[in-house]
Amino acid sequence: MLKDLVKANRSYRGYDESRRIAREELTDMVDCARLAASSVNQQPLRYYLAWEKEEVDKIQAMTKWARGLPELELPHKGMCPTGFIVICQDTRVWESLARFQKDVGIAAQTILLRAAEMGLGGCMIGNFNAGEVKEKLGLAEYLAPMLIVAIGKPAEKVVITEVSEGDSIAYYRDENDVHYVPKRKLEDILLN
Repeated sequence: MLKDLVKANRSYRGYDESRRIAREELTDMVDCARLAASSVNQQPLRYYLAWEKEEVDKIQAMTKWARGLPELELPHKGMCPTGFIVICQDTRVWESLARFQKDVGIAAQTILLRAAEMGLGGCMIGNFNAGEVKEKLGLAEYLAPMLIVAIGKPAEKVVITEVSEGDSIAYYRDENDVHYVPKRKLEDILLN
């Protein structure tokens, strides 16, 4: 079951905008994330939820997607996510942002696995201006935006392909806008 969720949990860059995300769904995803491990059990992460269209549009405008496909504007018009979770670090709990990078990743992955379990999908977005996000969302001075997680009902096809050692691992899209994600073979990543 977990392996199926991991396979379903792709970085989606196209969503069905008619499927709105509810605050309760985002809250449920964060509830799962709060139960995950945290370095020294400090639990410094805080979560800004956006589900209302105006707030979602504001965050969407501050994000940049698919750096590996600079020739495309993703998501395509009319295929944006309908929810966001902005993961922030409370610097009153721990000032150093570097210490809790792994916590951010664990939280984001947990959120996205829960989304997949709910029949939804998402994308971790690290390409944004933290100062702009902080200002436009009115976040307190002690909150540092670390990662933005888009949430929505996927409306695109993502295909995992296996590549041999030395082949390109760059993701790409075909003429039908199908998104391909090359993965190294298991035997090529095992050290013994």
